[in-house]
Amino acid sequence: MGGNSKARFKLSLIALLALSFTLSGCGGNNNKNTSEGKENTATQTAAANADGKVEPFEISVFIGEAGQQPTPDNKIYKKIKDELGATFNYEYLAGDLNQKLGVMIAGQDYPDVMTGNTKLTAAGAYIPLEELIEKHAPNLKAHYADYWNMMKDPNDGHIYILPNYGVYNGKVNSTYYSGPAFWIQKAILKEFGYPKVKTLDEYFDLIAKYKEKYPTIDGSPTIGFEILNNDWRNWGLFNAPQHLIGHPNDGGVVVNDGVAEIFADKDYAKQYYQKLNEVNQLGLLDKETFVQNYDQYMAKLSSGTVLGMFDQHWNFGAAEDSLKTQKKDERTYVGLPLVFDTNTKDYYRDLPVLNLNNGFGISVNAKDSVKIIKLLDALMAEDWQKTLSWGIQGEDYEVNEKGRFIRTQEQRDNAVDSTWILANKAKTIVDFAPKIEGSYSDGNSTGADSQIEEYQAGLKPYDKEILDAYGYNSYVDFFSEPPANPVYYPAWSIDLVEGSEAKVVNTKLNDLSTKFLPKAILAETAKFDSAWSEYVAQIGKVNVKAYEDKINEQIKWRIDKWSK
Repeated sequence: MGGNSKARFKLSLIALLALSFTLSGCGGNNNKNTSEGKENTATQTAAANADGKVEPFEISVFIGEAGQQPTPDNKIYKKIKDELGATFNYEYLAGDLNQKLGVMIAGQDYPDVMTGNTKLTAAGAYIPLEELIEKHAPNLKAHYADYWNMMKDPNDGHIYILPNYGVYNGKVNSTYYSGPAFWIQKAILKEFGYPKVKTLDEYFDLIAKYKEKYPTIDGSPTIGFEILNNDWRNWGLFNAPQHLIGHPNDGGVVVNDGVAEIFADKDYAKQYYQKLNEVNQLGLLDKETFVQNYDQYMAKLSSGTVLGMFDQHWNFGAAEDSLKTQKKDERTYVGLPLVFDTNTKDYYRDLPVLNLNNGFGISVNAKDSVKIIKLLDALMAEDWQKTLSWGIQGEDYEVNEKGRFIRTQEQRDNAVDSTWILANKAKTIVDFAPKIEGSYSDGNSTGADSQIEEYQAGLKPYDKEILDAYGYNSYVDFFSEPPANPVYYPAWSIDLVEGSEAKVVNTKLNDLSTKFLPKAILAETAKFDSAWSEYVAQIGKVNVKAYEDKINEQIKWRIDKWSK
């Protein structure tokens, strides 16, 4: 069976299982699922009593990231409560994640559901999910069927986390790039005649020219380049060298022929940080870049004064939403897959992979794990997935005569309005719960951003002008098509295991990079080499081999276990 045929079969199986699951529990409910795209009322019985009434229940949830509470009258959460009985009580991260986890673990103080974290797994904070899924969650079982072995913890073989991203069905349409890149304001590309920017040198030359021409933006000083190195979001400082030599994102290692090695101390890493040292000498680097937190970083991006940064798109999407709300489309960003020289093919964009490190897990303190897994299973029904992703038909999107989902301009504007989102989207569920990605059984894309005609119709004139100038259909076209993923990929998702020497070494390497790289970048030009040598010497004192051996052991394990 071909890839798309297999995916369509799996999606049909999910729909069939959802129907059989809900029919068996719907009792006297005679509501019918109509062809007009209304919600599958059968799934509403997931939390129903024998008399067909929905039994209300509350689920406490810890999200290991900062976030905003939805409004009390949020329409999607109200729909979930009315039809499935569930109310979500969210706690979003405030402050340092490791400190928060330490307090939770020390007191065994866990809510019902928590986002995935290896520290919590190592502490025994999650319950195994295989039996619950087998008995009570046919939609989830069908959804993860091809990924079952990948989801198992390599240490004990249990499944603790339901990955939130990376399971695709049907055709995968791509009009939005969410991964790493060197980002540059669209205004810069327009200013200089839409140049093809391939190398790191070309990129910083453009930023320097623009900043010199426009020392302020909207009355505030122009910032040439930002670097985010805050808490777990350290890739802004660490990860660029691997891409500049034509490798994908494997975290702290570069993998050649199935063998991993760190790149932090390599000459090509030095080449990158020496360039940043030069950039700083030119006054392009934000003076506060190494002392700011994530919120401060986002505030600067949202102001429209930052010309460029290395980051992952999903990480600063809220800042772009803010810029769009402010009608500052020219200050939003284009991702560039930069390399050191034009003989190197870029490898930033990759094929979707299972996000093994995040998603929802059920804690050992959960009051009713069966009810929780049934709820998550009910939300996997296709009609619920459409509601979570697209919203309510007639309010948030329309269906044309061809059965294709489209939105009016007002609906598009709403979808990027942060205030509207808090009242009209169940964003936390969309972000962290299991989800269908790719296409629904009717051929519509699972997200408006990847619906081809919707993407084209929603383009602002400014973006149409840029894409036309480059001859591209979307901003994804700036990147090379990705090759097939190696079976082990990505190495960053390997669990080093809390307390292991490999984990300790990884932490030490992160600490050294956080300490010494800013010193090297901010050093006087003549002192860069000595600062770099000190950094490399410190890495040499750490048992790097233990870290590399663990990664390579797990790469081999994945090749052996996941290839079958």
